[in-house]
Amino acid sequence: MQDERGIYYTPSLQDPETRMYVRNNNGTIEFRLWNPIHPETWEKHQWLPYEVVEMAAAKYRERGTDRNPLALYDLEVAKKLLSDA
Repeated sequence: MQDERGIYYTPSLQDPETRMYVRNNNGTIEFRLWNPIHPETWEKHQWLPYEVVEMAAAKYRERGTDRNPLALYDLEVAKKLLSDA
């Protein structure tokens, strides 16, 4: 899907209004979250390369938390969307 912000997918079935935008930045796939309830998220958080998301997920695992940032950032979906665009 695509709108004025770019190409996106819906990362959460529980929250279909939230969108994860994806782009290819010189061969690096990047992600940026937009949420209509918290639109400030778009401004506060810039584009994130998938490698940064993986590093964050590792830190969450080290802390023993059950939060998993990788649940929202789907590299395979991003690749497919970008190849179809």
